[in-house]
Amino acid sequence: MTLMKPAYKTLIPLVIAGGLIGAVTAVWAGPKTDKAKASEPAALKLSIDETPVSRDGRIANSYADVIKNVGPSVVRVNVTQKARLASAQMPDLQQLPPQLRRFFGEQMPFNMPDDSSRGPRSHGLGSGVIVTDDGYILTNNHVVEEADEVKVALLDGRELEAKVVGRDPKTDVAVLKVEAKDLPAMPIADSEKIEIGDVVLAVGNPFGIGQTVTMGIVSATGRATLGLDYEDFIQTDAAINPGNSGGALVDVKGRLIGINTAILSRTGGNQGIGFAIPISMARDVMESLVRDGKVTRGYLGVMIQDLNPSLAKRFGLEDTKGALVGEVTPKGPADKAGVESGDVITEFNHHEVKDSRHLKLAVAKVSPGESTTVTVLRDGKEKTLKVKLDELPGESTVAKSSKAEDEGTLNGVGVADLDARQRRQFSIPEKVEGAVVTQVAPDSAAAEAGLQPGDVILEINRTRVKGADEAVKLTEKPDDKTTLLKIWSRGNSRFLVVDESKKNSQD
Repeated sequence: MTLMKPAYKTLIPLVIAGGLIGAVTAVWAGPKTDKAKASEPAALKLSIDETPVSRDGRIANSYADVIKNVGPSVVRVNVTQKARLASAQMPDLQQLPPQLRRFFGEQMPFNMPDDSSRGPRSHGLGSGVIVTDDGYILTNNHVVEEADEVKVALLDGRELEAKVVGRDPKTDVAVLKVEAKDLPAMPIADSEKIEIGDVVLAVGNPFGIGQTVTMGIVSATGRATLGLDYEDFIQTDAAINPGNSGGALVDVKGRLIGINTAILSRTGGNQGIGFAIPISMARDVMESLVRDGKVTRGYLGVMIQDLNPSLAKRFGLEDTKGALVGEVTPKGPADKAGVESGDVITEFNHHEVKDSRHLKLAVAKVSPGESTTVTVLRDGKEKTLKVKLDELPGESTVAKSSKAEDEGTLNGVGVADLDARQRRQFSIPEKVEGAVVTQVAPDSAAAEAGLQPGDVILEINRTRVKGADEAVKLTEKPDDKTTLLKIWSRGNSRFLVVDESKKNSQD
C-alpha cells in the first residue's frame, strides 16, 4: 500500500498527510520483511569533507581536473510512466507558471491518439548524484514521484535499474539505490559554510543532450521560492535547464554542496536564477530514509507569522526579527512549555530566529522526544522556556518503487487523519471517525469503484478504521486484491468493493 501527499500526484498505494508547523513526513518503501531488514545497511558510507574553500580572490584558469573527478558521480535518471489518461486529459506542461519551473525534462510521445482511453507510455529524464560507492543516489522527488520504472545511466555507459528507497515531498528530495559496487561517489561538503560569491559548478543532463557543466557563483542563500514545506535554497547564476533536476551543485574542490531543483524564469529557460537544495538538508533526509525508512521532524505546536514594522511597533520591538505566535495548540509541546499567543520567539535551540521560516526549519531539525530551549519576548520581557518536542501523528508517505503495487491494496489512494482542518474542508461531522480520503489516482481501481476525495474510510474488510496509520496497516498484507470498504460519503454510509486483481492484469 502506498500513501500519497495530497499536493503531489503519485502512482503508488496509500499516502498519509497532515499539516502544522514542524510536521512529520514519513516515507517508506512498503512493508519490510525479515529478509529485507537483514539486507539493509547499518549506515550510509558517505565521504564527508567539511574543510572550507580558499577565498583568496583568485579564480582558476581551468576546472578540468575538478570535473574529471565529479563527472562520473553524476548520472542521468530515466523514468517511465504508464499512460493513465486520454490525451485530451493530459496536463499541458506549458500551462505551468512560466516564472518558476523545475528542471525535469519531459519527453512526451508525439501523435498521441485522441480517441484512446489509455495512450502510450510517457518518458522523462532528470539527473542524480552517486553519494556512496555501494549505489545510493540523490535526486529530486519530482523527478521520480510518478515513475513506474527508474533507470540510471552512468558516464561509463552502463545503465542500471534503480529502486526508489524513499521520497520526501516536503523538501523535494528522493533517494535511489542501484545494485553495484565500487561506484564513483562524490564527496560531501558542509553547505552551511558556503558564502555568497563562492564559485560553483552545476553538473547534470539538460535536455537529455548528455552531461553538461556550467559555472557561476553562489548568488544568495536561504531562499524560499517553490512553496514547499521546508525550503532553504542556495541561489546560483550557474546555467541550469530542464533535465538538470537532481543534478549536482559542487564547489571548486569538487564537493557536493547542493541538489539542483528549480529556476526562476520568464521564458522557461535559464535566466541566471537557479535554486539548489543544500546538501546539509538533503543529507539529513537521505540518512533518515535509509536508516529508518521515514523522515521524522520535530513538532512544536504553534501557528506563527512574520513580523512587519507595524506589528513590531505594537509589540514594543525594536526590529522585525523573530516569529510571532498567533495560536498555540492545546496540550501541545509549546503549550506545555508555557508559550502563549502574542509571544515573539526570538531564539530556538540556542539559535537566533530570524523569521517564521527559520523557526520552522530549526524545529524540523530536532528529533521528536528531545528537549531544548525556546526564548520568547512577552510584554517586553525575555523568557527562556524548556520544551520537549513531539511528533505530529498521522502523516506518512510510502515510497514509490517499481514493485510497490504488488505489496498492498488501495493503490493510488491518499488518506489522512481527521482533524479540524480536514473536517472543515470536506464538511465532515464530528461524529464521523475514520481516515479521510485526500486523493484518488484517476486510473486506479479505487476510482473505478467510486471512491472520491472527501470520503471517509470507516472500515476495511469489516475491520473498523480509527485513523490513517490503521488504514495503512490493514492494506499492507492482503489475502487477495479485493478490498471491502465501508465509507461515509456526502452524508451517507455505504459499502464499496475495490477489485485490483483486474487492474493488475490489464497493466
